[in-house]
Amino acid sequence: MNGVNNVNAAIRMLQEMQAMAGQARNESDDAVTATGQSGFAGALKSAIHQVNDMQQTAGAQADAFARGEDIPLTEVMVSMQQSRVAFEATKQVRNQLVEAYRDIFNMPV
Repeated sequence: MNGVNNVNAAIRMLQEMQAMAGQARNESDDAVTATGQSGFAGALKSAIHQVNDMQQTAGAQADAFARGEDIPLTEVMVSMQQSRVAFEATKQVRNQLVEAYRDIFNMPV
């Protein structure tokens, strides 16, 4: 059951990241989302917290498996891979944001 929850969490996170990309292209940062947080900043913060939660869950499952608790190895491996993919996606978003900032900073006035 945890594997399904992790997949759903990854799907939600990717949807939020797609929404962030749309907001970055079309809206200003002071737009308000349905959650009441500022648009892009709130979505980014939420995505980072979700990635952190996924990594914490994967680490806890790996530790539980290492202690010999009754948790399937496949569930541990899927959870670890999902957290790895989520982290890589977050890292790519960060890299693109830094690149966009540099481009804007280096624009002639």
